[in-house]
Amino acid sequence: MERYDLIVLGAGSAARDGAKMAAALYDAKAALVESTRWGGSCPNVACKPTKAYLVVAELVHEINTIAERLGIDVGPARVDMARVKARKDSLTKPQPKWVEDLRNEGFDTYAGEAALVDASTVRVGEDELTAERILIATGSRTAIPPIEGIDEIDWLDHVSALDLDEVPRSLLVVGCGAVGLEFGQAFSRFGAQARLVDAAERIAPLADPDASAALAAALQAEGIELATNVFVQRLQQEGDEVVATIAPRDGSEPYERRAQRVLLASGRVPNVEELDLEAAGVETTKSGITVDEHLRTSAPGIWAAGDVTAVAQFTPIAQYQARIAVADMFDEDAPVADYSVLPTAIFTDPELGSVGLTEEQAREQGHDVGVTRNERVKRFQFVGAEHGLFKIVFDRGSRKVLGIHVVSRSAGEIVQGFSLGLRLGATVDDLAMMHHVFPTFGEGVKAAAERTVPSMADLVDSAFMD
Repeated sequence: MERYDLIVLGAGSAARDGAKMAAALYDAKAALVESTRWGGSCPNVACKPTKAYLVVAELVHEINTIAERLGIDVGPARVDMARVKARKDSLTKPQPKWVEDLRNEGFDTYAGEAALVDASTVRVGEDELTAERILIATGSRTAIPPIEGIDEIDWLDHVSALDLDEVPRSLLVVGCGAVGLEFGQAFSRFGAQARLVDAAERIAPLADPDASAALAAALQAEGIELATNVFVQRLQQEGDEVVATIAPRDGSEPYERRAQRVLLASGRVPNVEELDLEAAGVETTKSGITVDEHLRTSAPGIWAAGDVTAVAQFTPIAQYQARIAVADMFDEDAPVADYSVLPTAIFTDPELGSVGLTEEQAREQGHDVGVTRNERVKRFQFVGAEHGLFKIVFDRGSRKVLGIHVVSRSAGEIVQGFSLGLRLGATVDDLAMMHHVFPTFGEGVKAAAERTVPSMADLVDSAFMD
């Protein structure tokens, strides 16, 4: 039996950050156990490779839509999917290199399915490992919705879609969250006829409704079909196409849509089935492992971090949670997790970036809510952008900014910068009086703030658009 100070189940962003922190700050002897993908999803099949595809999609779109207007003669751009995939693959670290690097950093690595024998013992094949501390960071995978016939078709998800050598003629995307929207727009720009469906009332259902509507308008203007408030009842293969029976939630007559391929993007499920969590007394819900503000599970000596907790499934949050957990393992006075100011982005074009409360959330929390918005900035004209939003949600009494929601190029960068202002308690007047760079996309937030100041409101359009 091998003994360690810390056993980490998983080798993704949370797992690696947790192990490295434990070794660097607390001189801990740590082992990592991985069954599927060393490095985890983000660098292998999610953040890194998908954003490489989005760069291609944006470039081909700009060549085909605004290059001629800008005076550039290049002819229509076409996507060679095999070459796009080859470049994506060149950006990915080989699996043996991940293991080599981890071992060079002083960690022991075990390949295989981990199972908890008890709260301090892990079995991996014929090996048994023991430690006073265990961090579960096994991540998540694509949820397969309960659709009749889904097991009879060759569906795609964000992993297998990255292995396509050809662009499908048509693509039905089930799910209008970040993954569905990003892939749907990318493949539409690659040349596929894209249709996106979701059971929610609107796309990007966790975003502010006004931001969701602005993004929907931009996508529809590109010819992407969006259908919300609908369920996919049945999928049936007919020749080289899949026939989808789609049922509106209002009870009206179902209808059919055909597509060459179907991409699933309607949610995630935690990777916990093989862990035998009950043996160690670790409580779970349908969404993931239950944790407290220190990332402790219900079993003493076991913590969890990352997607497997389903708290907020983002790579920076996975890393953050791992650090909170490791600090709690080794320090008596460790901080608690705080997600109150969490910037997020959907990397469509335009992007949808958010930080803080939506208008609805602010009202639910009892604030006397004020809202101000701006829909365009001068910079939009240079890139042919026609859809945008810069919305500030604030408390009328204190004037404190509660949330910022942006639909624009670089929206993720914009809300990330303003997140510090929210953390420090900035008011809408602070934003109105700040200096800004012109012409930028981010100045749309200042323009929105100025609309709340009587002496500035009448000057906004001329100041930011002339």
